[in-house]
Amino acid sequence: MTVIQTHADTQMPLRIARITDAAEGIRSFELVQHDGSELPPFTPGSHVKVQVPNGLLRKYSLCNDPAERHRYVITVKRDAQGQGGSMSLCDEAREGDTLPTSLPDNAFPLFEDAKRHIFIAGGIGITPILSMIRSFGELPPAPWKLYYLTRSAESTAFLDELNAPELKGKVVIHHDHGDPANSLDLWPVLERPAPGAHIYCCGPRGLMDAVRDMAGHWPSKNVHFESFNEGGGMHPDDKPFTVTVAKTGQHFEVPVGKTILSVLRDHGCTVPSSCESGTCGTCRTKLVSGEADHRDMVLMPEEMESQIMICVSRAKGGELVIDL
Repeated sequence: MTVIQTHADTQMPLRIARITDAAEGIRSFELVQHDGSELPPFTPGSHVKVQVPNGLLRKYSLCNDPAERHRYVITVKRDAQGQGGSMSLCDEAREGDTLPTSLPDNAFPLFEDAKRHIFIAGGIGITPILSMIRSFGELPPAPWKLYYLTRSAESTAFLDELNAPELKGKVVIHHDHGDPANSLDLWPVLERPAPGAHIYCCGPRGLMDAVRDMAGHWPSKNVHFESFNEGGGMHPDDKPFTVTVAKTGQHFEVPVGKTILSVLRDHGCTVPSSCESGTCGTCRTKLVSGEADHRDMVLMPEEMESQIMICVSRAKGGELVIDL
């Protein structure tokens, strides 16, 4: 496999030890050190960035038990409508190949002091949640339940494992067969906030929006989201705009297809970030003026006039002024 150009943050050249099919159109990749040594530790919910065979850099959740120190396992859905990263990995990568990989990062942590865990996964969004569940072992620190929404049994990753007898009563798997009328009603699950309970949701944006709406009366610090869509994705009506840094007066053009965060980095600005998908809040930035097109899953309505998540959000007009 020929790697086009190694990215600066993929410090580890890991070997693909094993490739398996997790479901229809979904593949798991086991990554190890070439010398078999231990890998840097990770926590449940962590992700790594991987440079796929065609050179693109993509973020994938680690889905194995963090107690396993000699391997990372990522599971990838082949998306023919995507930008080519998943197709390259699923179609071109072979056992024995090297994948440049970043150190683990976690923008979707498991709260170990929670009194109860409620997991909601849609499709390939099961991957970080599965790592959390696997980390519990035989003696979970708190009660938990998983609601796993997929299109069909054939497209459900890890179906046999999650249908195991020992998980009976803890896992609800629902197939809608592509019909919105068959969607699982989550309102009975989220209607009454339980003291000390935490919600973890990962999946398509529509599912996360629905969960956010239904959990609007929950404490915001107890509701957590993870998205694989870095930069928030392009919208058909996206337009370029200018971002101005209030303290320095610098003006930067933000073109279609790039984020405020990436433009600032290109011009040497150091800005904290983690998920880069609008779900963790690390890149929260003061909005001085201008009307933002908010695309995050973090800000409350009363915060939107004065704050912006620069990893995903854009401008509704021609300019935003921010204070780094």
